[in-house]
Amino acid sequence: MSNFLVVRHGDVERWTLNDPASRNALSDGMVLGLYEACLRAQQDDTLRGIVLTGAAGAFCAGGSLASFASAVGQPLAPGQDDPLIDLNRGFGDVLHALCELPQWLVCAVDGPAMGGGFGLVCCADHVIATRRSVFGTPEVTLGLPPAQIAPFVWQRLGDALARQCLLQGRRFAAAEAQTIGLVNDLTSDDALEEALADTLHQLRQAAPGAVASTKRLLQRLRGRAPDLRGEAAVAFAAALRGPEAAAGLLAFARKQPAPWAQDTDGAA
Repeated sequence: MSNFLVVRHGDVERWTLNDPASRNALSDGMVLGLYEACLRAQQDDTLRGIVLTGAAGAFCAGGSLASFASAVGQPLAPGQDDPLIDLNRGFGDVLHALCELPQWLVCAVDGPAMGGGFGLVCCADHVIATRRSVFGTPEVTLGLPPAQIAPFVWQRLGDALARQCLLQGRRFAAAEAQTIGLVNDLTSDDALEEALADTLHQLRQAAPGAVASTKRLLQRLRGRAPDLRGEAAVAFAAALRGPEAAAGLLAFARKQPAPWAQDTDGAA
């Protein structure tokens, strides 16, 4: 069974992150599926909108570390090229491709949207969430920088809130996520599809050509910021191979506090 599903209903496609066992964590295959779907959609003049969602009561638990597990805490030999850089940059390519879609992009969130999933939400034109949903960027608490998502969180929420998210590893309940501007509409846990239908009806009032043209203009504004994909990938790879990630991920696996999370008696 594919971990990335594409189903078309008329002129709208539904893209589903489909790996319930991992709460739809972003595996290499899922990232590739997302990227290829974006490239195809950018060339499809008959497609008006895309709904991005997750399966089985979760949106996306963030990046899958399965591809990185053997590299955690393991420095490279001198002169060796790091394959982690290309892997991490690939997710940055997905985030850019989502923002470059000429169609409207709706994220329908039910359950956790963490790390990379938070980044996906930041790329949407409209976000609907159930009240049980939770949003967070826990990377720094694991000894990792939220490298690829950082520019998109910053662009979505602004500097002050982005710092609160990215530097503290904050989690936000759905109502608070709406208050800070990450979520547009909240719905009860069993009414997501009804709310989504209402949103699609409203979005259909806009002409597709005008939507595409407007999104191109908005993308020009986004394009004034530096492209950090390469720098972010290098920073992530270096951190993953360093001692903090090794300690943080081990503590997470053991459900223990990370070493740097211990309270001290000193006063600042």
